[in-house]
This record gives sequence, structure tokens and C-alpha cells, in this order.
Amino acid sequence: MLVPCEVAVKSVVPAIRAYIAKELTHTYKMKQTDVAYVLGITQTAVSKYISNVRGQAVRIDRKEEIQNMMNDIASKIADKRVSGSQLMLEFCYVCKAVRRSGLMCTLCQRSDPSLDMRECLTCKRMNAPCHDV
Repeated sequence: MLVPCEVAVKSVVPAIRAYIAKELTHTYKMKQTDVAYVLGITQTAVSKYISNVRGQAVRIDRKEEIQNMMNDIASKIADKRVSGSQLMLEFCYVCKAVRRSGLMCTLCQRSDPSLDMRECLTCKRMNAPCHDV
């Protein structure tokens, strides 16, 4: 069994990176090496994200709220309005939104087929205090 954070690290975080890398290279015309530097990854990883080789396990851009959040991050990066620590927080906010939206549920079920997704509220109740979960 993988806990939801492990599933997110393997699927959601790469999907966020892929979306933002595409946005930065296509919309903002940034070089792959510059995108790699800002995101803390290699130029090769950026290339794979752009060419849909990586970051495609979950389509997080289907929800307008999440797409808007990622567009905002890309804009902040392009305009140099976000620092490394703030960028980490921005990624966490998007990841939480993806998890709450239910977009990751099928991946969790794939990692543990015994999960009953109708009864699993783990991600939807992420902001609840631990004793309420």
C-alpha cells in the first residue's frame, strides 16, 4: 500500500512540473535550461515533460481551478515574483487541490486495489484536524 503522499510524489508532482514547464517554454518562451534551473530539475527532465514522456500519469489540468493555479505559478516564475521557498508552497497548494478534487483517486486504487474509493475520504478531508479523520 502506498499512502496518498507517495502516490502524489509519483504522479501529481510530475504532472504539475510538466504543465508549468510547458507553460513557461510555450507561453513565456523561456529556455529549457532556465526552466530547469527554476524548477530544480535537469534540462533533460524539462524536455521529457514538454514532449509528454513524463508527467502524464494524471491529467490535472482538467479542473479549471487547478489549471488557474498552475498558470498563476508560471506567471510568477516568468515575472520573477516567486522565490524557491514560496514556489514549494505553491506546488503544495496545487497538490492539495488535486487531491481534494478526487483526480488522484484512481491512482490510489491502482496502488492498492483493496481500497474502496466510495468510502475513502483521506484526500478530501486533508485540512481536517487529525482526530476528525
